Amino acid sequence: MERADRILDAAAALLVRLGYRKVTIEDIAQRAGIGKGTVYLHWRTKQQLFDALLLREAIAYLESLLAELRRDPATVLPHRLLSFSFVDVHGRPVLQTLVTGDTRALQGLLADRPLRSQELLATKRMFELLVGHGLLRDDVPHLTYAMSALNSGFYLVDALDPQAAELDVRAKADALAFVVRHALEPATPPGPEEVAQAAAEVITVFEELIPPYRQWIYQG
Repeated sequence: MERADRILDAAAALLVRLGYRKVTIEDIAQRAGIGKGTVYLHWRTKQQLFDALLLREAIAYLESLLAELRRDPATVLPHRLLSFSFVDVHGRPVLQTLVTGDTRALQGLLADRPLRSQELLATKRMFELLVGHGLLRDDVPHLTYAMSALNSGFYLVDALDPQAAELDVRAKADALAFVVRHALEPATPPGPEEVAQAAAEVITVFEELIPPYRQWIYQG
């Protein structure tokens, strides 16, 4: 695993700097300080290597979120969940390129195997749990679309509005939390027991995802 992680670290740095199309296996091997053939001992193709990289980034994010949910179950409240995720993702350059759909970095990577961030992070299952436990309002038209559009907008606005760069990540996360809390959550949130149950179920979803992800990364 140590050698595999070294290869993936090299691939991550090159993906962010050069973009998927320009990165070669030779580049990755050179940066990792190994031979090209050694890379192929772990993954047969460049596509598989980068699929593994995206999965590893997803696991790192999920483990970070799991730790926070265990520490404080109230993190499952949508405004806190999205705020935490926003800050965490901005600390992970590869995952940030995936969430923002950075075409320069990702061009060619997702064409044949469209792993979207929503699939990697079990967004649909988590959203269903939040709705089921009353953590989101039931009177918002097209709630799934509204929440996705709102959340995505906070990731994408920097590319559209240069002034957005003046705010730091924490300030942007606080703004996101405020909007989600007042636009999409009920005025009176569920009680602590309901919140704790929702957090426990979200934790279970993520705990089920991680082992098969990790097995695929390191064993194909």
